[in-house]
Amino acid sequence: MSWIILIIAGLLEVVGVNGIQRYIKGQKVSGILFVVFGFAISLTLLAIAMEQIPLGVAYAVWTGMGTVGSAVIGMIFYNDSKDVKRIVCLAVIVVAVIGLRVVSN
Repeated sequence: MSWIILIIAGLLEVVGVNGIQRYIKGQKVSGILFVVFGFAISLTLLAIAMEQIPLGVAYAVWTGMGTVGSAVIGMIFYNDSKDVKRIVCLAVIVVAVIGLRVVSN
């Protein structure tokens, strides 16, 4: 159950980061709501997940999901670069996060 909570926390981190971008792009109200909602719940869920998952693993998974998720959202919605090298680097992050899950008990 802790891993599911951690995954939801990672997804909500992406919501928070997307809120920052919305705010910058002029969508002030929705941006603030996304930031507050996304980060507040994300950090709460991260704390809950860390009761069962070691700190280093939980934080690495959470930030990895945030990094990859934010980059993908940027590519899809904000016209960020879709360069192959960038996608390969994101794939390396995904493999590393999966590796942490596999070697963690």
